Amino acid sequence: MSPITTPFGPRASAAEVLSGVNLSGRRVIVTGGASGLGAETVRALAGAGAHVTIATRNPDLAKAITGEFAHVDVAALDLADLASVRAFCDGWDGPLDALVANAAIMALPTHQRSAQGWELQLATNYLGHFALVTGLRPALRAARRSRVVLLSSSAHLQGGFDFEDLHFERRPYEPFVAYAQSKAADVLLAVGISRRWAEDGISANACAPGFIHTNLARHLAAEFMQASGVMDADGNLITPGYFKTPEQGAATSTLLAASPLLEGVTGRYFEDNQESAVVRAGSGTPMGVAEWAVDPAAADRLWDYALPIVREALSPSSK
Repeated sequence: MSPITTPFGPRASAAEVLSGVNLSGRRVIVTGGASGLGAETVRALAGAGAHVTIATRNPDLAKAITGEFAHVDVAALDLADLASVRAFCDGWDGPLDALVANAAIMALPTHQRSAQGWELQLATNYLGHFALVTGLRPALRAARRSRVVLLSSSAHLQGGFDFEDLHFERRPYEPFVAYAQSKAADVLLAVGISRRWAEDGISANACAPGFIHTNLARHLAAEFMQASGVMDADGNLITPGYFKTPEQGAATSTLLAASPLLEGVTGRYFEDNQESAVVRAGSGTPMGVAEWAVDPAAADRLWDYALPIVREALSPSSK
């Protein structure tokens, strides 16, 4: 397949990629939409006329955005708690045109687990979103031509996916390795959806937003930030030239969620508003999508591993 290209460069903003697009009548969910990239995604989609629901652990944080738009609302959602995911899905009514899986946690300094025993980054970033899209599949299907956008990260290039020890039961827990694994899982989820739900009219793609200063980095130690050149000795943030603004960082996910240019595109990975090349393990490149993250066999294996847990969490008997 030829790579998908768009006229938008890496510095385009979320609002710019939807310039001239009318989303009136469309309904969109953005997880983690109360701050950071999620908030800018919400503003761009709502600015184009979409009715947007912000799904967030802390609905109070969304008050600033809901005050800007009459057609933006908020609902509680904790992705690490599958009972919360089930309650959110049970409360949804009507078709859903797009779901932007934006919420994430990164580099937790200690090894934590969810109620299901999953490593917490994998549980939040992947399993919670898998349960969410599964629970909302009827709503996505009802919209006929709907989209799921999974936010991944270039961090997924740091390593493969360890199916033999997903939850760090035998190997030492490493915060960034766990984060990288969870972001590779998000790409595998996009591949899995595209392989199974295309007949429902549901497309799914993954993307990397680039480097942006957001609250996602709250668990990173000051020493690490300083060594990375993004914080000075006094604790002030430094913005290198390769960093994006939140408005620019939200562009690719917004493009995938609503641009007519991506109609019918599914199972692919984007960054800087373009489809990325598949790269081999050990290539050392900072861009592209790792071959293991788009491997259909790996996508099927992860799907089959997680599906029983998701089905049990969403079943009426689990209430």
